[in-house]
Amino acid sequence: MTIGALLGIFTLMFLLELPDKTMIATIVMSTRARPSSVILGASSAFIVQMAIAVTAGGLLAQLPERVKAVIVGLLFLGGAAYLLFVSAEEESVEGTRAAETERPAARCKEITTAFGIIFIGEFGDLTQIQAANLVAKTHQPYAVFGASCAALVCVTVLGAYGGQMLQRVLPPKVIRKVGGVIFTGLGIHTFVSLALR
Repeated sequence: MTIGALLGIFTLMFLLELPDKTMIATIVMSTRARPSSVILGASSAFIVQMAIAVTAGGLLAQLPERVKAVIVGLLFLGGAAYLLFVSAEEESVEGTRAAETERPAARCKEITTAFGIIFIGEFGDLTQIQAANLVAKTHQPYAVFGASCAALVCVTVLGAYGGQMLQRVLPPKVIRKVGGVIFTGLGIHTFVSLALR
């Protein structure tokens, strides 16, 4: 896989996670716990979730080409619909609620709380589904895993140390709309390519 493709995956996953409920949860947790604990716990959860997603994508890649193309196209369009039609306010409320249910005190508890909240919040989430989708499309599980993990860890660091400031610069609504348009284009491209075969 080329450096450009890796950067593309990194950018896509980074942008998808910025307006997500798990980013909001990270911001809220970092107001109640040490940011370094939140980063450690949340990053570990993201890495485990990406391992699950890459494994699922590898299984998806074993399907016949036409079936795989239809599933990949539907996943892209489903992701686009989610980004374009689920409000950023809903994501923010959900992320805040998840983070406020726990009030960690000790360092170990801070880390495990962050891990648990992000692991549960990210399970079956858009970034996980799209990582599986990218593995099925590219047949590059290690590259997708590495680029996705790097993007999600960067988002975690941003959330823990500067999330509230970042949301003032890049409104979640704008990020979601851009992601939705990108996913719509990828979904349409997948179905057009399938029709032209």
